[in-house]
Amino acid sequence: MILLGVALAAAVGAPARYLLDGWLQERLQQVFPWGTFVINVSGSLLLGLLTGLVLYGGFPQTPKVVLGTGFCGAYTTFSTFSWETVVLAEEGSRLEALGNTVGSVVVGLAAAAAGLLLAAGLT
Repeated sequence: MILLGVALAAAVGAPARYLLDGWLQERLQQVFPWGTFVINVSGSLLLGLLTGLVLYGGFPQTPKVVLGTGFCGAYTTFSTFSWETVVLAEEGSRLEALGNTVGSVVVGLAAAAAGLLLAAGLT
């Protein structure tokens, strides 16, 4: 039953990523991959929140697995982040590639920590 929940949540996460990325890239039209950046940071925040709710608030493990693995796993994307960073570097946008790498890691970790803190404050 958990597998079905993960699959259904993933079926929502992947289209959400596709639509949000396209919407952001169309509006911003910049070299920097803002769509992937925003998606990965918001996914980190959500996963931190879910994890914090389990740790601090007694949120059941099963919904965390379904939402964390299913939705967040399909919504966020390390492979696209990596590919976009390599493309930036290959096309001569090395500063943007470095900013994407450092920014994604630092801001993603901060978002996950903020999610944990938010969960702690909610419980």
